[in-house]
Amino acid sequence: MSDINVGMAVELREAPDAVQRQAHCLAAPIRELVGRLERKPPQFVLTCARGTSAHAATFGKHLIERHLGIAVAAAAPNIATVYGRQLRLQDQLFLAISQSGRSDDLIEFATMAKTAGALSVAMVNDTESPLAVASDIVLPMAAGPELSVAATKTFVAALSALLRLAAGWAADAGLQAALDRLPDRIAAASGLDWSAALDVLSAKHSLVTIGRGPTLAIAREASLKFKETCDLHAEAFSGAEFLHGPVALVSTLYPILLFMPTDAAGAGLRELAADLRRKGASLFVTEPGHGGDGRLAALPPDHPDTDAVCLIQSFYALAVRLAERRGTNVNQPRHLQKVTRTR
Repeated sequence: MSDINVGMAVELREAPDAVQRQAHCLAAPIRELVGRLERKPPQFVLTCARGTSAHAATFGKHLIERHLGIAVAAAAPNIATVYGRQLRLQDQLFLAISQSGRSDDLIEFATMAKTAGALSVAMVNDTESPLAVASDIVLPMAAGPELSVAATKTFVAALSALLRLAAGWAADAGLQAALDRLPDRIAAASGLDWSAALDVLSAKHSLVTIGRGPTLAIAREASLKFKETCDLHAEAFSGAEFLHGPVALVSTLYPILLFMPTDAAGAGLRELAADLRRKGASLFVTEPGHGGDGRLAALPPDHPDTDAVCLIQSFYALAVRLAERRGTNVNQPRHLQKVTRTR
């Protein structure tokens, strides 16, 4: 049976229902968390995650800094697991993100953070996992079972859970309304045609992904999925960072996939896209419309943060087709397993 009809492809089509179902599951724990954050506001947020979940944490960083003005940093788990150092985290927010909740380094760091006085929160798909047990508050992704090694449904669910947290914490009615529309938009994004990129990407060995603002996390996740599912090397950059050296790579040898944000960050990336075309880049850019001429179709803009979630859903559909074209097993990438335990 074709991989188009099993595993990852099926699970990504389940994402809209997961996002819809999540609204009920997250309502009470987010109310509890927001209440505690309002009573004792943190000065900063520390995230801890690995792999795909680390890209979700990047998205959370954008949301919290953009909507709440609170600095967010990524933890280095080995500070706790290798070096045995306790950080000064009294009254700060610690947010661990993990689909399985079973990676030893995240569990140990969460335990250290809680001991150090942080409000320890676990965003997990498995609410009975050791990471959930080690935390003060559990935010369920509510994605349901995900068997494919490459996480898709749980990534989308993590992004929507972070959006719900940001909307509740910032009391942002506009973002909450966009979340109500998100399940239908994710379903629509799944059906957009990105086949214009297939011939070019299937014949290459390396490429670049670019994003900024809400789409930086999307570019990073796409880069990982190219590696995991298509045996295709990819590097992700912010639009600004790309100009600080990596722009020297620009040629027809290295295709560029640019995830265009629909907020203020879009102006700079549109300028970058024009410059890359002048330099002769093999460039694909997400744009509202029907695609063609290096454009990959995106939904009409609704809300910049939820628009970014729709882009990764369209990308996942492309990844399934690209893996089939390149002859890789999208559901069982070589050398990988579903739960990766590091320390």
